[in-house]
This record gives sequence, structure tokens and C-alpha cells, in this order.
Amino acid sequence: KKMAAAPSWDVLGQQDDVATKASLEFLEQGAYKDAFSQLSQAETQLTVDRDNQDGEALKAGIKFAQMKGVLKEIEPAPYTTIDVLGKSAAQVADIMVKQMGEKAQSGCVLVLVGLSGTGKGTTMDKLKAMLPKATTWSNGNIFRSLTLLACQHCEKNGIDLDKLEEQLTPENLKAWMERLSFGKFNGNDKWDVEISQLDGGLVYVSEVQNSLLKEPRISKNIPTVAKCTQGEVVLFAADACTRMGEDGSVVLVEGREETVNFIPTEFRFCLTMSDMQVIGKRRAVQRVVADALKLRDKDKTSADALIEAVTKLSSS
Repeated sequence: KKMAAAPSWDVLGQQDDVATKASLEFLEQGAYKDAFSQLSQAETQLTVDRDNQDGEALKAGIKFAQMKGVLKEIEPAPYTTIDVLGKSAAQVADIMVKQMGEKAQSGCVLVLVGLSGTGKGTTMDKLKAMLPKATTWSNGNIFRSLTLLACQHCEKNGIDLDKLEEQLTPENLKAWMERLSFGKFNGNDKWDVEISQLDGGLVYVSEVQNSLLKEPRISKNIPTVAKCTQGEVVLFAADACTRMGEDGSVVLVEGREETVNFIPTEFRFCLTMSDMQVIGKRRAVQRVVADALKLRDKDKTSADALIEAVTKLSSS
């Protein structure tokens, strides 16, 4: 069998499913295939462990929200399962678009779940390219907005940020959620989230998501806030996504079942991988390619850079 050539620097630079496939064919041969196999197995185990940990943490957050009475117990709607083994991201996206039918044009909400490494992000990118009315939703900025208000509350009341968790009472959380509004503002046709800050000033997430909401105090405290506010954020997301879908957008929501179960829609998809080792291989390739690209300007061929990266990563 002829040895696969290394993908060119231009192909590697795309860091997409084409780059992943070509790099995988190259790395599963030659003297470095054992190093790659070792790295892949470690990545498979890491992925499964990390997903289980994340799932448990989210379950606890949802349970907490149900105990507080913020969320009701629900019977989640069924998911359409798609085994992605041997399918490109474009083929996976195509299955979803066909199932959506005319709603792909008139507006709806689509939720996508699945283990890390099944290609959810790449599939989302393909859906965005295929659907002119597509828009994505992420809970991340809502958690960040709440964390901003929690930090402002502490600063205003002279409370040390190390004691922020004690301030996450049901009363405070309810008051801060009321300071977040979803809609179209200032004659703008784009959906946005308005934050009514504790000093009375108004800011919009689209304008501050890469500045104010990325400040160190926010990044440091977001895990604490997220742990206690799963329910509040899930309800906000469900309302926002429903309104955008009814307005004609195709809202794409990627997340974990534990939380997106609460977003009402008939279009629910779960990506699975019948051969789990492939997930580890994909993750390993993504890491190798990212490291190889750092060597691009060092007068190395793409093949030498890939070999150097896999050798280093498998021994670390």
C-alpha cells in the first residue's frame, strides 16, 4: 500500500475536517504510528472522563435548580441519533437540514448534543454555511453577564470577591436576572442582551462580550456563579431561542443534554461514534496539527513538523 503524503501547510492551516482526515492518514503509518496510537488512546480516555465529569456537574446544577423551584422536572423530548463514523460534517449537516424541511427556511430551533470529538462544532459551521437565516446561541455570555452583576454587587457593598458565593442567594439571583433583557434594542434589527448594571448604566452583550465580560474578575468567578445558576440561565435561553425561532431565525444550540433538554424544539440531534477510538484519534490529530502549525515558519516541511509534534506530545 502506498504511503500517504503529509497534507500541505495550506491544508493544515484550515484546521477543518479535511485537515484532520489527511493528517490522520499520514500519522497512522511509518515509524511514528506507535507514538500516534499511544497519544490517541490517552485522548480517548481523557475525553470520556472529562465528559462524565462535566455531565455530573451539570446534573448537580439542574437538580439544585429543581430543588429551588426554578426548574420543573421534565420528560425530555427524544433525540434523533446520528452515527458520524465514516460521514463528513457536511453529510451530517445535510441529514439535519432534510429533517427540518421547510422550517429550515421559515425559522426554528435546532439543538445538537454528543460526546466531545464527535464533530459538533464543525457540523455547526456547516449548518451556518448552508442556512442563510442561521444564528447560534451560547449560554456562556449569560453566565458572564450574571457574574458581572455579582461582582458589581460585591464591589458596591464592600464585599470581598472571595466571598462572592455567599451572595448567590435566590433573592439576589432573581434581582440580577431581572436586569438581563433579551430583545432588539435602539432600533437595531439584531437580537441582543441588555444588561442593566448596578450603577444604572446600560450595556449590550454584543458590544462588551470581548471586553467587559472577559475581564479577569469575570473569568475567575464564572465557575462559582455557573454552578448556582444553571436553572436561571436555561430558562433565559429557552425563552430567547423560542423568540428568535418564531421571528424567522434558525437558532443553532450546541450543548449538553442536561441543559438543552429544557429548550423546547422538535429538532433534537445527538451525534454518536460507534467506534470510540476514532474520537481519541480525532482529538489527538487536532492537538498534533495545532502544535505542528507553530513550526510553520521554521523552514520545516509539514511532514517534519507533524512528526516532531506527535513525538513530543506522545512522550509528554
